Amino acid sequence: MAIPALPPALVSLVSRLAAHYISNRRARYFPAAEHLSDRQMTAMAGYFSKPLLNDTRLLVLVDRRVGNPAFYSMLRTIGFTNLLDQSTMAAITFSDTVVAHVPFTDELLFHELVHVEQYRQLGIRRFADLYVRGFLNGGGYDAIPLERNAYLMGDRYEQDRDTPFSVAEVVAAWISEGRF
Repeated sequence: MAIPALPPALVSLVSRLAAHYISNRRARYFPAAEHLSDRQMTAMAGYFSKPLLNDTRLLVLVDRRVGNPAFYSMLRTIGFTNLLDQSTMAAITFSDTVVAHVPFTDELLFHELVHVEQYRQLGIRRFADLYVRGFLNGGGYDAIPLERNAYLMGDRYEQDRDTPFSVAEVVAAWISEGRF
């Protein structure tokens, strides 16, 4: 599916709007979100730093969904048909706050914590910019480098839980190699 080409100024605007959306959703959901459970902390301890695990908050929504960004209407008007529907995603990470529509499994939590680490190293504005540009350059969700990074590490986690690795180091390597 072809994605409409956007002029650089519009790409920058969408990136700023995405960062604003992320910040607003984080502010909205953080107060109701909770710390990881002791069991979740133990399961993730070999992969993520203790400060990241302590600072991350989780929220499972019941009978409601995360809404799509307001700027989606603008993107639909210029021809986008494959935008990510936030309400159908299992979980969405807003910086250090993970909001889910389903109960957290270890696999889902791991994937979302990779995004928390990406935000930690990149910041909201840079994360949003890379996510938007990855979507535009790759033609959709599956080609976004931030997602590919999380899925590759998730596969590694699922295939061998007896050999922990540092997610922070892998994310830092991708950043230094310009892979995002």
